[in-house]
Amino acid sequence: MKQRTGRSSTSARPVLIDLDAFHNTGQGARVESETADEARGILSPAVADLTPGDEGAVITSVETYALAVPLSRPLQDATAALTAWTVPVVEIRTADGRVGTGISGLHCGAELLTQVIDRYYAPALLGAGSDDILGTWKRLYWLPTHWIGRGGVVHMALSMVDIALWDLAAQRAGLPLWRLLGGSADDIETYNTDGGWLNLGLAEVIRDLHALVDRGWRRVKIKVGKPDWREDADRVRAVRQAVGAGVTLMCDANQRWDLSTAMRMLPVLTEVGMDWVEEPVHADDVPAHRRLQAAGPADIAAGESLYSYHAFANFIAADALRVIQVDVTRVAGVTEWLQVARHAAANGLRIVPHAGDMMQVHQHLAGTVLSDTPPLLEFIPWTQDAFEQRSVVRDGYLQRPHAPGASTTVAARARERWQIRGVGATTTRD
Repeated sequence: MKQRTGRSSTSARPVLIDLDAFHNTGQGARVESETADEARGILSPAVADLTPGDEGAVITSVETYALAVPLSRPLQDATAALTAWTVPVVEIRTADGRVGTGISGLHCGAELLTQVIDRYYAPALLGAGSDDILGTWKRLYWLPTHWIGRGGVVHMALSMVDIALWDLAAQRAGLPLWRLLGGSADDIETYNTDGGWLNLGLAEVIRDLHALVDRGWRRVKIKVGKPDWREDADRVRAVRQAVGAGVTLMCDANQRWDLSTAMRMLPVLTEVGMDWVEEPVHADDVPAHRRLQAAGPADIAAGESLYSYHAFANFIAADALRVIQVDVTRVAGVTEWLQVARHAAANGLRIVPHAGDMMQVHQHLAGTVLSDTPPLLEFIPWTQDAFEQRSVVRDGYLQRPHAPGASTTVAARARERWQIRGVGATTTRD
């Protein structure tokens, strides 16, 4: 196995490291003895022990890198101030010449995800069949990294790999991913989050929301979570008055309220006809979410900070959420997203993904699960220029993509402009 590191931008010269030769040195032997058990895992069969599959689907290289896509203006919610959106990328190449691309979406820390893939996942992928998606998911999940990352960085890195494998599967089938998954071809309604940021003055928020409504959106979301809850109350009342009763309004507190503050806000949210309030309290506080859901007519929504099927199952069992915002980049990819979505649908809940991927993958996933409620997607346009296939939204409705794959292929020009220096590597078979 060989690994190129330092391929951080088009101007950087890659450094070729022969890992086999390195391991033959004293230092290499020491490192190998420290990491051999980590790379294998008792519950993760070695590649040599796997049942052979399609020779063309065999994985021959794994490449990681990341983009920092600049925003058109600085934006802020209750927890983070942003000037760019970071997109970690993995490209998995197979013997038949195909490339599957998996992505994530972050405020920071792209190198953490790529390092998990480069150091732990790539050795378990090279030589394996890319068509064994569930088997690969289980093997990577039960590597010793499971002990340090059943959620967060390790799990999000697994998501990137899983998305890439599904991208390859759809390409091999000659179908867009949504059709491979059995989804409906109907257009999907979207709601727009890009007009209600917390750092914008009220007049600017209202102007932005009016512009979105004029462009066809009938559902919009604003940020709340000011230090004084009365500012939030004034904000939602002013926005409702400005956009009128015909526009569906949602809000997102990004976990900044405590239970007492959230309880104070519930009558205000009822007054303005708020459809849902997102992450009103700490993301792990199931009892608080349950109390809020029981107390008022506004639905409670969450999901961007929940990382597994089991976390969602606990919230659903407690009747703590009515809107399930499962994010394919937070749970472990398409495989686990489908598991969560089916469970939510079976319990009569709305499935409205959080768009950590800026909707690039979710445009394929929405509407693939049988549900009593129509699909709905969050639209944020930040990374449209990063991909070869832009999302098409007209009058607030997404049109399904038609090209084979998961719409994740990164545009060459975007990589030239926005690749982050010092992040990523390329690992190949001997």
